[in-house]
Amino acid sequence: MKIAIGADHAGVEYKEKIVAYLTGKGIEIQDFGTFSTASVDFPDFAHPTAEAVENKKVDFGILICGSGQGVNMTANKHQGVRSALCWNTDIARLTRQHNNANIIALPARFVAYEYAVEMIETFLNTEFEGGRHERRVEKISC
Repeated sequence: MKIAIGADHAGVEYKEKIVAYLTGKGIEIQDFGTFSTASVDFPDFAHPTAEAVENKKVDFGILICGSGQGVNMTANKHQGVRSALCWNTDIARLTRQHNNANIIALPARFVAYEYAVEMIETFLNTEFEGGRHERRVEKISC
């Protein structure tokens, strides 16, 4: 499995820990930054992460910012990207099962790191159910 990841200054500490965690599990990571806590603009990291997912260079994406909203909105501007802002494991599971989400967006300022990892694990290990959900997902892109 290959995953793209990006974060702004509010999410960089989680990003660094998540990269270490996932690479420790043998998952290949494409890290689009940022690499410091200096103030940056979230689209600069969300767009390359979303492009990697959109162009199928990776299997999934992870985006992190303070609220999760900015990176989520940015990623969803890309055709073929279905980014989901998640704040609990039930949402992470359902967005994969029903929406075939391919990017998880996390709010670093509102969830504990350990819970963020639980959501990522749930997201990555949940299969899309297809069936009745398939036709709905096919109607998402413009």
